[in-house]
Amino acid sequence: LEGRREINELHIPVGRPVKITMTSEDVIHSFFVPAFRVKQDAVPGRYSEFWFEATKTGEYHLFCSEFCGTQHARMIGKVVVMEPADYQAWLGSTERGGSRLSMAEAGEEAFVELGCASCHGEGDGSRGPSLRGLAGSQIRMPDGTMRVADATYLRQSILQPLAVVRDGWDPVMPSFQGQLTEDRVLELIAYINSLESGDAAAGVSPVAEAIEENEETPWM
Repeated sequence: LEGRREINELHIPVGRPVKITMTSEDVIHSFFVPAFRVKQDAVPGRYSEFWFEATKTGEYHLFCSEFCGTQHARMIGKVVVMEPADYQAWLGSTERGGSRLSMAEAGEEAFVELGCASCHGEGDGSRGPSLRGLAGSQIRMPDGTMRVADATYLRQSILQPLAVVRDGWDPVMPSFQGQLTEDRVLELIAYINSLESGDAAAGVSPVAEAIEENEETPWM
């Protein structure tokens, strides 16, 4: 299941593992739900991931437990734990960001709009590596070390590509730092993750069209 954007609230289904991916746009914060014994920092410029499973429906206090400025005491919210059927009904009651697209589908749209497919194709002549099966794999760096292609690596590859050039590839990818919102970056990552399982969102038709229409577009 995929959640949706909220402010000061987090709705989740009871009895199901929930994975949270966080970052911060300003200073260090800390996601803290005392009732769940869950605490995890949100750090600028990187992703923090953790998971938990709520075992009882209800509303629970959510705090920022890291002093982050003069408004720190006002950073409070709540986690709303719902029965799975109620959660599904709530999730379907509003459209995500004014669109019915999943994050992976929105990421595919961004992938095409930005011309990423002109370099990240499936052919041997591509200027960039194929992204199919990339998520979660081991990546060899120029110095011979290995790195996992997790969300943090993918984010850095989009925003600071010259810092994470893969072994065997030229450092030609432009940076998208300052050009994409954090939401857009997360959508692109969701799309790349979907390519691992051959999800329907990873269809080749839009990508093939983008390759034909954007032959000179720098790769993402």
